[in-house]
Amino acid sequence: MKKIILDCDPGHDDALALMLALASKNIEVLAVTSSAGNQRPEKTLKNVLKLLTLMKHQEIPVAGGNRKPLLKELMIAENVHGESGLDGAVLPEPDFKPQDVTAIELIANILRGSREKIILVVTGPMTNIALFLSVYPELKGKIERIVFMGGAMGLGNWEPSVEFNIFVDPEAAKIVVNSEIPLTMAPLNVTHKAQILKSEIDNIGKIGNSVADAFAGLLKFFEIYHEDPKWGFVGAPLHDPCTIAWLIAPDMFESRWLNVDVEIAGTLTKGETVVDYYELSGRSPNCDVLLNIDRDRFIKLIMDSLKTFS
Repeated sequence: MKKIILDCDPGHDDALALMLALASKNIEVLAVTSSAGNQRPEKTLKNVLKLLTLMKHQEIPVAGGNRKPLLKELMIAENVHGESGLDGAVLPEPDFKPQDVTAIELIANILRGSREKIILVVTGPMTNIALFLSVYPELKGKIERIVFMGGAMGLGNWEPSVEFNIFVDPEAAKIVVNSEIPLTMAPLNVTHKAQILKSEIDNIGKIGNSVADAFAGLLKFFEIYHEDPKWGFVGAPLHDPCTIAWLIAPDMFESRWLNVDVEIAGTLTKGETVVDYYELSGRSPNCDVLLNIDRDRFIKLIMDSLKTFS
């Protein structure tokens, strides 16, 4: 059983990542913390509570994280995720409250009390995790691995070579990737291949439970932004669920251990993840970078997971 803490900024694809984790018999979600990114912090926190209420997992502790990036002002993706951060479905109002602690305090409490090492899964900007590592360095050894969706090798989705999660807080990302904790990175190069087609979204709507109905609506909205021909998609890319899919079935992916760092000074490239694919830098590999995915298996995992909810 893999024990995880999910740090996320829901966000349509964050919601799917949370769903996959809750549906898996091989993953135990110890806590969910929210970050500011896809929407403003008060909205992403409420979205976590809404999703756990929808999926009937109100027993999981939740805490809100930092309200802005370490150094810059917050940039959100309202054009992608809508005014609520989860436009496209009517979700239930939360019927429980977050913990009366910050995200980094909740992470610290859980790690401190655990006999086993815990995996941190990060599907938004890395502000909370960078702060945690800075405030509680003595607990770093309790982290088995950090699995994150972020970055790209070459083409970005927010700036020409910069992916959104890293763009929001590049200084935080640099702290995390240089933390000497084992890393797994799901960059755009693999998440853009994790596309769900219109017909598959329609099939989700036919599953026939309230969770699947909600996700069908969410994905129909999420698809709208990605219909712009400039992206070249045949559906909507499901970025964040790749992190959980890798934990469930790593053989679904192809990957390589490579050195990854984050550019924080470039005029045109601030936030770019510099992936040393050809081992030119002499720096030691620090990250298992996902490069390819079995899309059909990935979509089947999503479908099968949604069917587990009543």
